[in-house]
Amino acid sequence: MTKIAVGSDHRGYQLKEIILNELVGLDFSVRNYGIRANKSGDYPDYASAVAKAISKNEVDCGILICGTGIGMCIVANRFPNVRAAVAVDSFLSKIAKEQFKVNCLCLSADQTEWKSILTSWLKADFSGNIRHTRQLEKIEMLSREPKYEFYNQHS
Repeated sequence: MTKIAVGSDHRGYQLKEIILNELVGLDFSVRNYGIRANKSGDYPDYASAVAKAISKNEVDCGILICGTGIGMCIVANRFPNVRAAVAVDSFLSKIAKEQFKVNCLCLSADQTEWKSILTSWLKADFSGNIRHTRQLEKIEMLSREPKYEFYNQHS
């Protein structure tokens, strides 16, 4: 059973609660790392909790929700083995997983298409395409060696 961590700040609280119920109904194992009541909370706290769970392989993937999804995404991408992306439509959420192996979907609390975005992302799988794999490996090398220069390889 796929384990999914879900987190939100105060702006994403209501959507988080809806998504948690949706995921349980789809037989996913869910962990709630988000704010527990509709009160003020700082997005870095909740994004880092979900990202740590992904990074430590305590969960398979995560979903983060804040006002725009952008703040959560920035925080989540600071953790090893986390590839987070904001998706604004179902096409981008599908591509995020198929080409970029995104394991943390970030949503805007104001997103009206959240269900199709979530469904597309959950159903998608990484393509394993050699070009996408090579590019992801280069991204991983950047986290180990920030001064690595790719453009010299193809000049």
